[in-house]
Amino acid sequence: MTAAHFNLREVTRAFAIHGDWVDGAPYGSGHINDTFAVRLSQGGTVIRYILQRINHRIFKDVPGLMANIVRVTGHCAHKLAAAGCPDATRRGLTVVPTRDGQPFHTDADGSFWRAYVFIEGAHTYDVVESPAQACAAARAFGDFQRTLADLPPPALVETIPGFHDTRRRFEAFQKALAADRHHRARDVRGEIAFVEARADIVGRLVDLQRAGRLPERTTHNDTKLNNVLLDDGTGEGVCVIDLDTVMPGLVLYDFGDMVRTAARPTPEDERDLSRVVVSVPMFEALARGYLASAGAFLTPCEREHLAFSARLISFEIGLRFLTDHLDGDAYFKIHRPGHNLDRCRVQFAMVRSIEEHSEEMEAIVAAAAGR
Repeated sequence: MTAAHFNLREVTRAFAIHGDWVDGAPYGSGHINDTFAVRLSQGGTVIRYILQRINHRIFKDVPGLMANIVRVTGHCAHKLAAAGCPDATRRGLTVVPTRDGQPFHTDADGSFWRAYVFIEGAHTYDVVESPAQACAAARAFGDFQRTLADLPPPALVETIPGFHDTRRRFEAFQKALAADRHHRARDVRGEIAFVEARADIVGRLVDLQRAGRLPERTTHNDTKLNNVLLDDGTGEGVCVIDLDTVMPGLVLYDFGDMVRTAARPTPEDERDLSRVVVSVPMFEALARGYLASAGAFLTPCEREHLAFSARLISFEIGLRFLTDHLDGDAYFKIHRPGHNLDRCRVQFAMVRSIEEHSEEMEAIVAAAAGR
């Protein structure tokens, strides 16, 4: 749905945002929520805010999701203030409450909205342009995990149960394939064979967690590098954004997702698969940046599986795109027929490339960890 179907000005009025309306427009490139930047004049100065309409088809427990975000942003703000950070409102998201003090607004159509302070002087990048950017973003995600390591109980709400449970994702794929409601299986035999040949890896991290060898932590669970704002001047990671999936999880899922996005030198829907290869220099930058900020609290088992996590998460995301293609594109937004299949093929090409470079990647992690 586009901005034409609702009144952004009216939605903005629901929040504790003061000033004279200037304008509003779609912002960013997210797949799930609808995001807008709105501008208001406050005493002659134009101030921007982010408004997001939360996709409640995906995030079914919006009150729980927003309770998570309020807890996480509040905890981060407290830690930044305690550290004497002079620009704390740039270093973490600030939730703007509604005029009656709630963290989200429900409009007349039943849509859920939230608002954030706009962080100026920083941008996200859909395709990482240099190892320095990758290193900065990975360090920011490591800092984010470290900041939340002492988040007091209770545990956060699981906003999407089993989000990175690869065995569960594999079972969902099998069900979609068996049903084949849209008669697409015959056109993806190669992708199906690819998945079935790697069925033995789907439960590796889940099994280690259940055996008590991998600890559950508070993690982001969607660490695409375009979920870190990089400072326009210094290039450092300023703020981790898109907190919808912050919940209990494994740090390996976060690191693996960084690699699948930042170490791939192509768009997510690249059609020339010969261009889809893991960038070893980017991987090295990610490992160095992440371990610089997170290395002190990782267990030996977590460090040992960092390189493998890149392979597993690329496989898992490809599996999700393939499952959605078989299901008729019900989850991810598409912009052309076969879009999810193109995305799937990119992820599977990354898996192949990671498999080819696995020994080199393991050595890089060992060196960055000082082993």
